[in-house]
Amino acid sequence: MLDTYQRFAVYHAPAPESDLARAGAAWLGWDPATGMDVPQPDLGLDLGALTATPRKYGLHGTLKPPMRLSGGVASFLDGVAALADQLAPVPLDGLRLKPIEGFLAIVTRPQPQALTDCADRIVRALDPFRAPLTDRDLARRRAAGLSPRQEELLQRWGYPYVMEEFRFHVTLTGKLPPRQMPDALRAAQAWFGPALAQAQALDALCVFGEDANGRFHLVRRFAMRG
Repeated sequence: MLDTYQRFAVYHAPAPESDLARAGAAWLGWDPATGMDVPQPDLGLDLGALTATPRKYGLHGTLKPPMRLSGGVASFLDGVAALADQLAPVPLDGLRLKPIEGFLAIVTRPQPQALTDCADRIVRALDPFRAPLTDRDLARRRAAGLSPRQEELLQRWGYPYVMEEFRFHVTLTGKLPPRQMPDALRAAQAWFGPALAQAQALDALCVFGEDANGRFHLVRRFAMRG
């Protein structure tokens, strides 16, 4: 089964049994832990349309972006497991909802330095498992319009938004017209508020795999024990 995935990523994702994971699966309409569609709630919005872009990824915060592997899956999983044993959990205090460049996301307030440092270490440690980007990959990333530093990061690490460019976020919608954002924000605050009021932490490295339909599945969840 693992060999059928096209790409792998390392994400932050709440424990599948948690309130936040359940709220996220219902909001997005996709549960990456079960690999099943989830009925979306009636919140007075066209939630199916609003979440069409992020749905396939499941609720997550990117740590090591989706990549093709340079070697076998087993060695990659062993590498993630070994790294998780070395990393200490990072509290995610003050999570809140915020519009970012036209889409709605969960962010930290502010971003803890420990989270930035942890993400940097993950990118560096797992990069040997990454296959080189194709010309198509590079063109897709450059289409967003990159700064010189982001281009440098893309060339070195395969993704432009790492190291000092890293901003932790959990995407909840696609890009929205400005007139839709207030209603989406109110609905998300009501839906996610109880879960976000609970203590949250980056406490596991979650390996996700992309299937042939572009949907991402939770493959392994390695507790951080450092």
